Amino acid sequence: MNRKLSAIGTSLLATSLLFTGCGIATDTPDAPDVIDYWLWDSAQQPGYQQCADAFERESGIKVKITQYGWNDYWSKLTAGFIADRAPDVFTNHLGKYPQFAELGVLVPLDELDPTKGLQDDDFAYGLAELWKGPDGHRYGAPKDWDTVGYFYDAKVTDAAGITAEQLSTMEWNLEDGGTFEQVIAHLTVDANGVRGDEPGFDKTRVRVFGLTSEGGGGENLGQTQWGPYTGSLGDWQPLDKNPWGTHFNLDDPRFQQTIDWYFGLAEKGYMPKHGQFNKDTGAFQQVASGQAVLGLSGSWMISSFQTLKDIDLKVAPTPIGPSGQRSSPFNGLADSVTRFADDKDAAAAWVAFMATDQCQLIIGDAGVVFPAREAGIQASLSTRQAAGLNVDAFTIHLAEGTTQTMAVTTNAADIAALTGPAFEAIYIGQRPASDLTKLNEQVNRLLELSTRP
Repeated sequence: MNRKLSAIGTSLLATSLLFTGCGIATDTPDAPDVIDYWLWDSAQQPGYQQCADAFERESGIKVKITQYGWNDYWSKLTAGFIADRAPDVFTNHLGKYPQFAELGVLVPLDELDPTKGLQDDDFAYGLAELWKGPDGHRYGAPKDWDTVGYFYDAKVTDAAGITAEQLSTMEWNLEDGGTFEQVIAHLTVDANGVRGDEPGFDKTRVRVFGLTSEGGGGENLGQTQWGPYTGSLGDWQPLDKNPWGTHFNLDDPRFQQTIDWYFGLAEKGYMPKHGQFNKDTGAFQQVASGQAVLGLSGSWMISSFQTLKDIDLKVAPTPIGPSGQRSSPFNGLADSVTRFADDKDAAAAWVAFMATDQCQLIIGDAGVVFPAREAGIQASLSTRQAAGLNVDAFTIHLAEGTTQTMAVTTNAADIAALTGPAFEAIYIGQRPASDLTKLNEQVNRLLELSTRP
């Protein structure tokens, strides 16, 4: 086995096991004439099964789709890379692929005949450029994109006297939290029925929180936690350049002030404190159970929220920040071929098919995500319109150019192993946000080591 793969892969596995407690994958590889394809989103599996069926009819190549939950997915995938038992093709993530590419477990798509013809402008919003490594090779064919917004039940906000106009024009600042903090304070209700902005509010006995929580956010740099707020500071970016930056900016004083303000919402009682709910109880469960009102989550959760009964589902955009604009973390998934594929050209043919209008229209019609190609995007928007759900809260960031791309850099897993616990410690109250300066030095040393000759 490649010595670098073994050494760094062991670090990856240790990191994965640290967060998930999962073991080595034991799946038996498929026969060479079957493409083994992995994904983590159960909601997308039916759509991709339709694509796989269409691909088999056209090519004669069968695709076996395996779905794991998010945590199991990455631990099994990493273990598979180490044990030479990885799938032929898998759904890849911007936060993960740089280290996989560095380890040499991904096959450059521009070196395989079925995918070498992929062009950047085949895909919307600059998605394709993100999947090019520093060596210029393409390591993923874009499949979809996502932004974030607040899912909520309009019956609850109406009863509280909060209008859709108020929710769509919220602003936040570092002085007093702005109208955003006013709204979530008013939506918060304690055990005695007193709202968060009323005299006598008991922050120690909250029945309904104004805002959901999904943990510290250090592993994904706040995608569904503090990312919309730090992204709207104005000139702050997580890296000096993206992709392939060489210096993180977690030591920026305004960034640290924003982190203080954000986790301070929990101290005020407007957001759940760390550990108040089970670690797997995210925005969806908190909104569904009535434990919180504004559920910050990604566009990939639209179809899940639409399954909730007896609610008037709406989505509000992220608030306008000190920059005068709103912001959203922007992520795009892609399909990658592994070096363990028995037939790399067949695997690439499947990747190329998933990147066609034919497959992306199927995915768009399913209405689970926003596909990467324009035709698929329009199909997805039509599906949401037919369902009566306005999704402008997600698309507004693309129209206004207010997205902030997820950090793409080397040593991603090792960096997440540092940032994850660090932000959890701040959330718990064990560490001040100023400790992020020391964290920034640590992650920058990792980046420096990875770029040395």
